[in-house]
Amino acid sequence: MKKIIAYSFNLLFLVTFLASCLGDLDTMPLDNNQLVSDQVYKTKDGYTGVLAKCYSSLILTGQQGGDGGNGDLEGANEGYSGYVRLLFYLQEMSTDNFLMPSSSNGLRKCLNLQWDASNASVVTWTYQRLYMSIAYCNELLRECTEGKLQDRGLWEEMKDEYIGYRAEARFIRAYCYSMLCDLFGSVPYVDEHTGVKEIPVQYTRKQIFEYAESELLAVENELKAPGENEYGRIDRVADWFLLARMYLNAESWIHENKYQEAYTYAKKVITDGHYPLASDYREIFLADNKTCKEIIWGLVQDGQRAQSSAGTNFYVKAFVNGPMDELYKTGVGSRGWGNVRAKMTLVDAFDADDVAFDVNDTWGNGKKDKRAQFMTALPNQVKETWDSELNMTSTFTCGYGYIKWRNVTKDDQLCASGDAYTSIDFPLFRTADAYLMAAEAILRGANGTETEALGYVNEVRSRAYMSGKYAKSGVRSDVSGEIGLNELSLNFILSERQKELASELTRRTDLIRFGKYTKGNNWDWKNGIRLGGDVDDKYQLFPIPESELTNNPALNQNDGYKQ
Repeated sequence: MKKIIAYSFNLLFLVTFLASCLGDLDTMPLDNNQLVSDQVYKTKDGYTGVLAKCYSSLILTGQQGGDGGNGDLEGANEGYSGYVRLLFYLQEMSTDNFLMPSSSNGLRKCLNLQWDASNASVVTWTYQRLYMSIAYCNELLRECTEGKLQDRGLWEEMKDEYIGYRAEARFIRAYCYSMLCDLFGSVPYVDEHTGVKEIPVQYTRKQIFEYAESELLAVENELKAPGENEYGRIDRVADWFLLARMYLNAESWIHENKYQEAYTYAKKVITDGHYPLASDYREIFLADNKTCKEIIWGLVQDGQRAQSSAGTNFYVKAFVNGPMDELYKTGVGSRGWGNVRAKMTLVDAFDADDVAFDVNDTWGNGKKDKRAQFMTALPNQVKETWDSELNMTSTFTCGYGYIKWRNVTKDDQLCASGDAYTSIDFPLFRTADAYLMAAEAILRGANGTETEALGYVNEVRSRAYMSGKYAKSGVRSDVSGEIGLNELSLNFILSERQKELASELTRRTDLIRFGKYTKGNNWDWKNGIRLGGDVDDKYQLFPIPESELTNNPALNQNDGYKQ
């Protein structure tokens, strides 16, 4: 089931070559070294290995595993520079969800929304990580052509699959450009045709959006049909999902109303039926979640073959401390780092009587909303994220822990790969998000009915409360999660997204779309103030990193940041 990741490790010569080509690449294309290309691409496995690297660049950090000192990004802290860990700092820590008090690598600047083009390494590494993944995709697209397969004697073996390989690489590249559009706006454009010595041209935010959109539309029918690809690789449903997400954000990204398109594609995800909602919300975030049908695109993690201090290893260890393993099975023993706590705004999004951790009910079976997964039972633990002097503190018990990520199976057992590193796959796309996107699009003007939107929201909430068809023996189900039309609103959906998707890398994007990110909606430590304060609207985009401006003086910086 995890073959695509295995290729990344078995073909060590391949990934080492690719890493050396990247080096301090930033946005420049890979060097097309013919001699090494002949070695890498002389077999079908070589091509599969490059495709595996396109995927694994979004979850792994380097070539050795376990932060072994051979990281993908030259000069970066390998553990910090994993993609989903970086996105946590930008998409979650800068919002009303989570706190991590460290000042290293620009984390405090992200927490306080006080970054600039040079004071937050994690912003720079995010930019570089996305372009590195684009470079891998471009490399495959240059080499995976009919002509080169013919020349290498691989055409007969690969003629039925190479279009799919190309489509997957184009999809991953389009995903990366969609994230650059979201995070940085106007950025350089590089594809497989960009020359080695060619300076990339900076596209407008609208051009980047339209390019990613056109690629997704172009590959839709070249990707495998729903459910037909192997686990860990994408199919057409992932394509529909990403189009829905882009269209939902089009008004805030490029000032164009595309809510009808967002509704159309989100509904395709829902009605296709290959990725139904999981019967139990909590099982989406466990070490055996590869069996979870709701996950449309999971970034594969394995505690033995895919180790790093990024990925879901971060989402367990940073969110717990050692003593917590004495209260419930974290799946990492006493290895918790004790870094990340929930902000009060996330805790307060749930009913107060659902928040407390019960040592006799460690999964929260007795709660109404099973998504309220907090640690509140440590000695002297309080909800407030400051100390007795009202100051920022690294004391882990100043704030509640967030414990939906557990490195155990649904039977509360350690998996075969052990507890040194996690085996939880990261659910980058999952179906509940599509339900909420469809409902929001309707409320923003798409042609569905409010009753339909209500149905989508209530389906997600019924699963969260495990009521109705989601009821299970031994789990509380007497309180229905369903609401009435009189309660349904855009603000309700925003709150529902916070509860459903906390830590899943959407919160900043959501708050910007709802006009609640920079002003008029505050939380712990925003703008460096204990109870939060407004910030300049420039923070709706991250700056182009200073190193990029130095390398390419033709680039224009985002408004409000020093050129």
